[in-house]
Amino acid sequence: MLQAHKVMRLVCSVPVPYQSPALVQVSCQTLASCASCSLKGVCLPCSLDAGDVKRFSDLARLKRKVGRGVSLYRAGDVMKVLYVIHSGAFKMAKVSRDGREKVTGFCLPGEMLGLDAINACTHGYDARALEDSEVCVVPFEPLQRMAHTMPVLQQQLMRMVSADISRDQGLMLLLGGMSAEQRVAAFLLSLSRRYRRLGYSPDSFVLRMTRADIGSYLGLAIETVSRLISWFQHEKLISVRHREVQLVDVERLTRVVGI
Repeated sequence: MLQAHKVMRLVCSVPVPYQSPALVQVSCQTLASCASCSLKGVCLPCSLDAGDVKRFSDLARLKRKVGRGVSLYRAGDVMKVLYVIHSGAFKMAKVSRDGREKVTGFCLPGEMLGLDAINACTHGYDARALEDSEVCVVPFEPLQRMAHTMPVLQQQLMRMVSADISRDQGLMLLLGGMSAEQRVAAFLLSLSRRYRRLGYSPDSFVLRMTRADIGSYLGLAIETVSRLISWFQHEKLISVRHREVQLVDVERLTRVVGI
């Protein structure tokens, strides 16, 4: 993963916005305005003044709709644009030679897709929509040029890169020394913090990903994930209805993690 302080020194040759061959079912390019977006406070234009928000909005005018289960891009595709999730959610995954999928992360509204490709200019993972989603298209090379003239934008870009690195480090911690119970509890608490940042309820949210996806991400069998979620519910740490999860006792759930 690229370190944040190196980001602005890297340049990809980008003549036009990128259209991945994976986007067979990605449609509806529309115009967007950052000034009226509800995610403006957590997205790249965060802290920009009105004039600079307008300039950024002119750069990131295109939106794309991505159907559930459709890949926005795939591992090996050339990176020429970044994407900010406007609505919906995505999973990042790598498919092995024998066809097995390993989920490496999940991205929520306001978060950026494609940061992993800044160094090599090719994507290392598939980005697949967990539900019908919409993304804002940000051409990378013009973004770099704009960031050089807007220190606040450059700082926000580097913060988003740093957050991406931190999530990777969090995964290594989950897989490195935690028990299965700790991994599932830490995953739920991590989602809670991310939803709080977006201004949503940190105590009640929908699991956009399947239990199989969660198991792949945490290095656990789907049966283990299901058993632990049921156990947490039995112990009144959480309440589950379909895919909606309510954190009933955050303090005890935090003690399960133990760090």
